Amino acid sequence: MSALVPLLVALPLLGAGIALVFGRQRRVQVGVSVITLTLVAAIAAVLLYTVDSSGQAIAVSVGGWPIPFGIVLYVDRLAALLVVISSIVLLAVLLFSVGQGAADGDDDTPVTIFHPSYLILSAGIFNAFIAGDLFNLYVGFEILLVASYVLITLGSTESRIRAGVVYIVVSLVSSILFLAAIAAIYGALGTVNIAQLAERMTELPDSTQLVLHLMLLLAFSIKAAVFPLSFWLPDSYPTAPAPVTAVFAGLLTKVGVYAMIRTETQIFRDNDVNTLLLIVALATMIVGVLGALAQAELKRILSFTLVSHVGYLVFGLAIATPLALGATIYYMVHHIIVQTTLFLAVGLVERRAGSTSILKVKGLMRAAPLLAVLFFIPAINLGGLPPFSGFIGKLALFDAAAEVGTPLMYILIIGGIVTSLLTLYTLMRAWNLAFWREDDDHTEETGVVDRISYLGDAPAADDEGARRVIPRIMTATTAGMVAVTVALTVFAGPLYTLCASIGDALLTPVTLVQLDDGGGS
Repeated sequence: MSALVPLLVALPLLGAGIALVFGRQRRVQVGVSVITLTLVAAIAAVLLYTVDSSGQAIAVSVGGWPIPFGIVLYVDRLAALLVVISSIVLLAVLLFSVGQGAADGDDDTPVTIFHPSYLILSAGIFNAFIAGDLFNLYVGFEILLVASYVLITLGSTESRIRAGVVYIVVSLVSSILFLAAIAAIYGALGTVNIAQLAERMTELPDSTQLVLHLMLLLAFSIKAAVFPLSFWLPDSYPTAPAPVTAVFAGLLTKVGVYAMIRTETQIFRDNDVNTLLLIVALATMIVGVLGALAQAELKRILSFTLVSHVGYLVFGLAIATPLALGATIYYMVHHIIVQTTLFLAVGLVERRAGSTSILKVKGLMRAAPLLAVLFFIPAINLGGLPPFSGFIGKLALFDAAAEVGTPLMYILIIGGIVTSLLTLYTLMRAWNLAFWREDDDHTEETGVVDRISYLGDAPAADDEGARRVIPRIMTATTAGMVAVTVALTVFAGPLYTLCASIGDALLTPVTLVQLDDGGGS
């Protein structure tokens, strides 16, 4: 099985090269991209089954170089699960973009560069999830940065270029901090291998550990959009094409959260900053959802809810118990799927109504009832309405916090409940205005305008464009993702059991994986 691990990164990179060679042949590019991501999903599923059934992680030393000189790719339950989920999301968004590209041509997502960039982005995500050392994790982030900058500026409009510049500057600052931390860690301990760092970190004075710890946390918090380092996200993501926004929202911040989970549970187990993380988590939840309340544009609303729900993940990480970590992993899987699905649904709204402003869009329940359902189901799921996976994940987090039982934990529980209720209110208000409100309503008489007049000065409140036909593949892909969100509830038992085993394993001291002559173990 060890031979399969490098393919998770090699296949997307190879596919990107082939797609670039056939830059003017749309069908070839689409075929290469779909086949590549399907193969990665299948390989990841096999690896997940293998590591879960055996209880042993798989490690591969690329090129046969000994640790710490070689690059180690490491697949445990957590890495394999996230690669499976990521490949499913990437494949779904790819199919959505294929439908959009077939209908609109190359105006929004130029096919010549979209597919190679998309596959390189995929390779960066997969590489980050299976990186066995900090430098390879950094390489994964940089691959993401290069590809995401291309994708976020597709179409070369003024707003996209401006948002792309902000995104690239913030990402570079984060990368510089990360690289500086790696250099300091290597200088102090002579390795960047995560397993070796777990063994050696206690050799350093507590003050030195704390400095290194905070440097990494700061770098990862920028990438994860943790408050107050989340200022860049709501202005960057909404400007990109709908497929790009969907995959960014679903996956890119989760790579930052994943890096936080790895370092907090494995490298800095004895250097406690959990109180700081709890305070930051509460601020992220509350500020994010209050920002969503003040928005009149669907993509900006979802971008702010994305920030607020990153707070739940930081909350679970800061509790630092096996139960909490299992709940965090489950909630991460839930949020990747549901957030991506909501952005795809908003992409359909934009095509059908010509706008994503809740002040402009109305009457979609009668005009497009299927679209109303496709938005409604993931919206109430994200809001935490029982019995959906959002409710299950939040309840598990609150249960883990109550088990610890400190006053700060109860404050976080209250904050989490308030955030969930405000999220549900914000999304249901948007659904009510965009879908339930009839086209012929006299809003001045019913008082709707008065109740939402404060949104008139919100960014993109007056945004309006041309209405376009929705290709069937875009609707089918979104419906498929909605089905996956429902499956998270239907199969919550097995999935949560897997996540609970991941939570237990994360707090088990990591030992250096001994590689056999074949390059894996």
